[in-house]
Amino acid sequence: MSRDLLDRLDLWKSRFGPAGDGQLERLLAQIARRRFRDAPSLIRLHETLLFLRAYPRSSEVARLADEILFSFADRIGDDMEPFEDPEVSGIAGTSLTAVFSYEVARRLAARYPRAVEIAWDRYDEPDRMGNVVCRFLPMLKEDYPVEAHVPFQEWIAQAHGRGSSDLAWLLNRANAELFESMQVPLTWRMGASRASRSRLRIPVRSLYLHSEPLLRRSDVSLAQELHAAPLPIRRLARPEARRILDLILDTSAMRYRELYGFSHPEETRVFHAAAGRGVDIYFFGVPPEWRLPLRAYHGGMFFKNGVPAGYVELLSLFERAEVGFNLYYTFREGESAWIYARLLRLFRQVLGVTCFSVDPYQIGHENSEAVDSGAFWFYRKLGFRATNPQVAGLVEREESRMRQTPGYRSSRRTLERLAEGYILYEMPGTESGDWDHFRIRTLAQKLQRGILPPAKPRGSESQYLRRMQKDIRLRAQWLKLGQERKS
Repeated sequence: MSRDLLDRLDLWKSRFGPAGDGQLERLLAQIARRRFRDAPSLIRLHETLLFLRAYPRSSEVARLADEILFSFADRIGDDMEPFEDPEVSGIAGTSLTAVFSYEVARRLAARYPRAVEIAWDRYDEPDRMGNVVCRFLPMLKEDYPVEAHVPFQEWIAQAHGRGSSDLAWLLNRANAELFESMQVPLTWRMGASRASRSRLRIPVRSLYLHSEPLLRRSDVSLAQELHAAPLPIRRLARPEARRILDLILDTSAMRYRELYGFSHPEETRVFHAAAGRGVDIYFFGVPPEWRLPLRAYHGGMFFKNGVPAGYVELLSLFERAEVGFNLYYTFREGESAWIYARLLRLFRQVLGVTCFSVDPYQIGHENSEAVDSGAFWFYRKLGFRATNPQVAGLVEREESRMRQTPGYRSSRRTLERLAEGYILYEMPGTESGDWDHFRIRTLAQKLQRGILPPAKPRGSESQYLRRMQKDIRLRAQWLKLGQERKS
């Protein structure tokens, strides 16, 4: 019976149009009264509800989905292990254990001091603590160098006493290098608080209701998007920026992910773009002390009707931007192509970039998830082209087979071969082929030898990039130096 309810609910992820006669609303009300005992059913229910909340047919659907999601912690039983999978982690009432960087650990511990703690029972290498903790507890040297199985937890607890925690004590004494050298696992208990995927939202003035079928990839023209009118953008005041950045870090951490920019954001320059169709984009660079030597860095997260839906990372040099795009697993059946095109439109507008590059990993190189999802064809059908001649030839053969045989699908081995090189999308303003064989690592290694020492001037990352785009001579020099050697 429970499986039948879940099957019926799952069908509504692809049934959009007029609100209808309330069938979905009645189904949600029925599900709200039903208990699901096993972890796989609970996970399936949670993810379907979250999708329907992000893509609601009616405001009542959104309300009912939230009603169940907000009380989801009461549904979780004793079997916690299945909920720690990265594709579903962060559900209310569950917990996760991970090794976080110093910055992420510090910020999580500050906001959730009772929910984040050292996972002593899952610390496989406690001896890593020895040399670090000895710096703060000299008498530990009587124990650590000569005794086996030193009780570091006991030593630290004795040091801080009541009113503090082992984690807080460590974070208050160790710097980033020392803390990260210990590789301390932390457990984060989600509980029933707002800090879970079940409840985490940004406020929205009104919901975008899907009274028509979702946009498919064939409905999206990247060329048209990139030439469309500018999106409305506003700069956030510091308090709002801080709240958004904390929410973004939480969203990423509860999925075991850390982005460079999320850990080191430029708090004074956080921007919001209203992308349409219920999508909000927040983006920012990094402050001077965390900037990369050559490329301009920007990161961002996008929300669908207030629900975190995925993130984006851009590394830009002159008019070229390397784009890392990740739509969270829950929303893969949503309007992913439209969201991606809208993100590129935004960064074309903000950064002046005209060439978009996708790393082989994003399309399947040593990335089984991307292979399984057919990521290469997602980009190819938006207009990206392969820069590797062998891959380009394979693309032509596969597309010919698709035209000749309706329903033809590339094999897994073919998808892996298609991921053996970068893919590019070039707008007018970039000469086709200029960036085909450019590699930032090649450029950086040559500059490291002192051929042409770089210097990043003051100003924001976007200002730096705009100045760089005007320097035609520097572009020609760096483009030549960055050409990958052909074997």
